Amino acid sequence: MAVDRGRIVALDKQRVWHPYTAMDQYRSKVDPLVIVEARGSTLVDADGREYLDANASWWTSTLGHNHPRLVGALREQSEALCHTALAGIAHPKAAELAEALCGVAPAGLEHVFFSDNGSTAVEVGMKLALQYWAQNGRPERTRFAALEGAFHGETLGVTALGGVEVFRAPFASVLLDCARVASPGDPSLSLERAVAELEQALREGADTLAAVVLEPMVQGAAGMRTYDAAYLRRARELCDEHDVFLICDEVFAGYGRSGRMWASEHAGIAPDVLCTAKGFSGGMLPMAATVTTPRIFDGFLGGADRAFYYGHTFCGNPLGAAVALEVLRVFEEEDVLQRVQPKAQRIAAAFASLAELPQVERSRSLGMVGALDLAGDAGYLADAGWRVYEDARRRGAYLRPLGNVVYVTPALTIPDADLDRLLAIVGESVASLGPAR
Repeated sequence: MAVDRGRIVALDKQRVWHPYTAMDQYRSKVDPLVIVEARGSTLVDADGREYLDANASWWTSTLGHNHPRLVGALREQSEALCHTALAGIAHPKAAELAEALCGVAPAGLEHVFFSDNGSTAVEVGMKLALQYWAQNGRPERTRFAALEGAFHGETLGVTALGGVEVFRAPFASVLLDCARVASPGDPSLSLERAVAELEQALREGADTLAAVVLEPMVQGAAGMRTYDAAYLRRARELCDEHDVFLICDEVFAGYGRSGRMWASEHAGIAPDVLCTAKGFSGGMLPMAATVTTPRIFDGFLGGADRAFYYGHTFCGNPLGAAVALEVLRVFEEEDVLQRVQPKAQRIAAAFASLAELPQVERSRSLGMVGALDLAGDAGYLADAGWRVYEDARRRGAYLRPLGNVVYVTPALTIPDADLDRLLAIVGESVASLGPAR
């Protein structure tokens, strides 16, 4: 069906408030992509031009766009049951999905609470921790600890955990108390310094801490900061020593993005709470889950006044559950994690080579993540990355930056030829900046 691009852009600029967007600049200066179709690793605009999707549409389309098995599962479920409440009602897909998710989760995680996106998955974890301690003998545990540069979502609760100041600052006066500790992914700090700050925070504040919340192995919105698995192991040891819950936010890093099913597997640890979304439903539908231990689950038993009074209208939605269940089947039957390994090596080699460019300050990779920092102005509001974005768009790739950080997080299933072309475009577009300013 033909699309009147001009009409869509006019309606969009008149009515749509875009996320993470300075709307005055958008309306006056931006000529947006108008995407009308997607397949595999490719986006198609209203003019029929194709773009490689370098970030899997905000890190979600891990199996590529419109994977036929996921589309089939959605179609089949839609003909039987599109929605039913989960309060006091069971339905097959939610039950089967919970069983399958527990089967692939780190050891000891045995109970699943469904929600609708990554923010709410983490917020569920926070609320579980707070209510658990409130009704199990430690009501003074009302604070959290998180990393500098952390990003755990958009709801007001999880905004308290955020360490990206431009996201957190407008709401600072109304947020929960959060102890901020040094990031092990900060290139200016040693691993020992980061560990020491976490040790100090727990030694001095464990009596008031409900949980430590971490993005395992890579901090996405902070600029794809990767860090050593030794930090995660030490965090697990410290939480055990002080009997503080460890929440791993695997919304971005989970589902194969780090090269393993869960990023926490790199450290050989299991959290008390695991949060998943994004790739959980293969980018098809808003769907999320928070997976916990029997200890936490049992802490809500013993009477109606101890129940977890929390939920969403679409909690455990049958459509999302059917698709998420099919995602897990595709991972197993199509051997997705094994097939990721040579692609991850391609990304690692390309970004190591890009570090030699004069425009690049440093680069790193982890699994299906490759990132580099452009020399010059740093931070989320730096504009150098956007100049790379514009050049890459002209070359046929959608390469949305994080300020001065240029990165790729393509579909785990991206064909090798597409991946090679994408990596070539990254190099060409970074080089197009000219000498560092």
